[in-house]
Amino acid sequence: MQSNLSNKVKEWFAALTFWMLKRVSHILPQSIKESIAHIIASLLYKYHKRYRLIARANLDFVYQDRLSPAEKEQIIRNMFSNLAQNLGSFIENQNISKERLLEKVTFKNDKILLDALASDKPIIFITAHQSNWEILPLAISAKYQPLVGVGRPLKQPWLDSVLKKNRQQFDIEMISKHGAMIKMVKTVKAKKLLGLLVDQNLEGVEVEFFGKKTIHTHSAAILALKYDAIVIPAFITRVGFEKYEATFYDPITIEKSGNEEQDIINHTQKQANITQKVIEQSPHEWLWIHRRWKQTYPEIYNFSKNK
Repeated sequence: MQSNLSNKVKEWFAALTFWMLKRVSHILPQSIKESIAHIIASLLYKYHKRYRLIARANLDFVYQDRLSPAEKEQIIRNMFSNLAQNLGSFIENQNISKERLLEKVTFKNDKILLDALASDKPIIFITAHQSNWEILPLAISAKYQPLVGVGRPLKQPWLDSVLKKNRQQFDIEMISKHGAMIKMVKTVKAKKLLGLLVDQNLEGVEVEFFGKKTIHTHSAAILALKYDAIVIPAFITRVGFEKYEATFYDPITIEKSGNEEQDIINHTQKQANITQKVIEQSPHEWLWIHRRWKQTYPEIYNFSKNK
């Protein structure tokens, strides 16, 4: 009972803070916004103990002694700072115009996308919880054409409704992760842009990620093999306060050897490789709080009660 009450109080406080910031965000100078983001980041770091533990476990597992404890801790602090800035961006992007949105995001290598659009083949974007991943589909939809994303509803209904409204302003459709493949097939057949986040621990095939075995979703590989879809890695990075650069990478080709199972594994491994490469370039922008290796190395998340 007390736990439920505590959670409700936290949700109420979060909602109140969100709506207060929304009311004043457009009139605050950048310096004040940066200060607010710093305060929120400090609170997230201080009070989300379990997230800190997961992030430390992942960093220890991946980097071992190649990074010092202080360096790993700084990545975690900067990760929370990135999340705080994402919250501010999310608030500001309510009812934002296409013109204003595209002032925040510049695109690199968009000839890759333009060539793919000209080919009249289905197009699938793969990306990760890197930097401000939520603004990436908004910007693609605003500049090129609306896309269809796959995701699960947020636990807080009020926040989920805000998120849906934020996406719908640029005609982004969302598919629930539960039973998503049927709808993804329809999307690909209709030649609508499809966007997939591929860095969480989902059903899929075993690949290597940061030199460790893990399970990686193979949805994009299956669709590429069956429908000759073009799979384009697309990632975004922060280049300033509320300034971003979205980069399209060379398409990941599906090699048809006659062994479909192996072809899917090979394609999925290439997805993991480019995702790792992007994360390594800016590790503090990745969301290290996922239990990314829980199926293959569950023991690294066995936190003691005293931690």
